[in-house]
Amino acid sequence: MKRCLIFAVLLVLLIPFGVQAQDTVRLAYLQVDLWPEYDRSEMLVILRAQLAPEVTLPVDVTFRIPAAVGDPNAVASRQPDGALLNAVYDLRVEGQWAYITVTATAIDLQLEYYDPQLEKVDTARHYEFTWNADYAVDEMVILVQQPVRASDMGIEPSLGEFQPGSDGLNYYIMEIGAPKAGDTVSVKVDYQKSDDTLSVESFPVQASEPINNPGGLQDINFMNLLPWLLGAAGVLLVVGGIVWYWQSGQKNAPSSRPTGRGRRNPAGGGAPASGESAYCHQCGKRASGTDRFCRACGERLRS
Repeated sequence: MKRCLIFAVLLVLLIPFGVQAQDTVRLAYLQVDLWPEYDRSEMLVILRAQLAPEVTLPVDVTFRIPAAVGDPNAVASRQPDGALLNAVYDLRVEGQWAYITVTATAIDLQLEYYDPQLEKVDTARHYEFTWNADYAVDEMVILVQQPVRASDMGIEPSLGEFQPGSDGLNYYIMEIGAPKAGDTVSVKVDYQKSDDTLSVESFPVQASEPINNPGGLQDINFMNLLPWLLGAAGVLLVVGGIVWYWQSGQKNAPSSRPTGRGRRNPAGGGAPASGESAYCHQCGKRASGTDRFCRACGERLRS
């Protein structure tokens, strides 16, 4: 009996704490981006949520999206350095809604999905977005992107005049205010479009390398190369000086081959007169006056 009583008391105590933990989740900011026919022929929906500063992390946060979507395209958390990291999530489908639960370890969360419920009848386009506020939101903003070649944009409630974006597309922005938990926010989007051109196809093609650098070569910094160029020039000067010194020394050195100044035979014979000295023009060895060939190298002696 005592055990049953203790169990009942614990159950009563735990249930309120669980509900309280869920109720403490509050969004400081929520932006809903609606991009029709952006990179697919569907409606791209992007939810950018920021938890209130007093929310203790980690905490489970649940988003409600249409069940027709299936799996979301991306669920991520933004880190303090601005990087988006994929987050692990659970998907639960109940009727027409799918519940995406993610354990938030950072205050910024992002959820993306493609909604196939963008209606197309001839040139007419129609879409309805519904946000069921499971949490209180301090500030909510809805942004609608006008597709390329779309006209007669009609948004209900009115989002006012469009504002041009840096990507060349027009955007309609409306501040919803601060919806409470349990409130419903709905937006209807209508426009005319005569073709299936996607907005992303209108963006200019970006070159992978600068146009003025067609070879893909990195810009050369000649100031960094200057020490190497000076060093190479110095080496060339030293080598050139050595070669010049060696060649000039060879020219100025006396010949090791005697010139042979023996008097020629006045009779015009092919060898010097008898008794006179001769020298081989090939090896420079001395020969006698009667020799016709050099006794050292065998070369025929010149007259």
